[in-house]
Amino acid sequence: MDKQAQQKLNMMLQGIAFRMTDEIDYFEELTGEFKSGVITFPLTCHLDNGKLKINFEGRSIETPPDKIPELITGFSGPYEKVNIYYKSRGEMLIIEADNKNVTMKTKALEEDRESIIKGHAEGGAISNRDYLIKPGKADKLLKAIGIMAQNGKIKNDMIRKYNQIDHFVELIEPMLKDLMKDRSELKVVDCACGKSYLSFVLNYYLREVMKINCRFTGIDISEGVIESSKEIAESLGYRNMNFITGDIRTLLYENEKGENVQPDLVISLHACDVATDYALAYGIRNRARGIIAVPCCHSELLNQYSYEPFEDMIKHGVFKARLADVLTDGLRCMILEAFGYAVSAVEYVSPLDTPKNLLIRATFTGRFNRKKYDKCLSMAEKLNADPMLINETRALSK
Repeated sequence: MDKQAQQKLNMMLQGIAFRMTDEIDYFEELTGEFKSGVITFPLTCHLDNGKLKINFEGRSIETPPDKIPELITGFSGPYEKVNIYYKSRGEMLIIEADNKNVTMKTKALEEDRESIIKGHAEGGAISNRDYLIKPGKADKLLKAIGIMAQNGKIKNDMIRKYNQIDHFVELIEPMLKDLMKDRSELKVVDCACGKSYLSFVLNYYLREVMKINCRFTGIDISEGVIESSKEIAESLGYRNMNFITGDIRTLLYENEKGENVQPDLVISLHACDVATDYALAYGIRNRARGIIAVPCCHSELLNQYSYEPFEDMIKHGVFKARLADVLTDGLRCMILEAFGYAVSAVEYVSPLDTPKNLLIRATFTGRFNRKKYDKCLSMAEKLNADPMLINETRALSK
């Protein structure tokens, strides 16, 4: 390859090296084909224990990203044609170089859909809605989190979970776009993350569909689910995820340097009973720009509240339980508003999928509202109740 072609190749490789440095957590592999006549010599480059290694012509070279252009350009001299494939999560950059021309193009990565469509047709259980987390594109993810079987078919016992997660993403997508308006990276914390279904799906959607850089922290008190989440993240190559065994009641959000920083989004999906309150308090305490919560069971207030004007109605247990749900989540929304959040509450899936189908969305807009918080305290007092979220935020209100 002549010097002019090598210079063009080097320039394009510098763009890849810059991208690799800036987005190393999304890098998957770099491969190449060096052609001389009918013979092709392969090149591979991959991460090995956090370090890049290039393998070419029987040599293995450890190198930082900024040295890759120089190395590959140096290799190209004796060859007539060079193809370089840079694969990151969701896309591939392809450089094709010879003495006539040097070009670079981008290719979106999708998995073969034929068997997927066939599997769904046979199952007949997936609705006709246009899913955001699409079978055929998100197969690796869906299989890793146990929603899709190895044959490409959504498992019958996971169809509802799949629908719930997809609707969840659909409802919060506008918030994700708003949160990214003045950010180069979105920092997301999943409180009481459990098996981390939602974090893995959001990670995929943000990075591979919306093309947004993101960083996830999952927190749970159970060491078992944290280890399981770490294993899934490793199998998917999601290096932008960190999982911590800890108590969200005391943790502050920190960056890689150990500095307290403001998370962009705090999420909590079906955290049981007061665990939702701990998650909301975590978001408030860390001044999260956005909070998303789907509450689960509501035992705390049910076991506490009484209200004399309603005595004859709530003597029936089913009515008392339903009212406890409304009072619990209503107070949660009021407390979020008191701490400066604009709040909305919507049903995110059909109650046939799950009766716990309320989604609370909160976006930080302003300062603490003492009058609103005092109304929350007054309401709790009238109900003869001591809600956990009030206890968790009382010190923050002073």
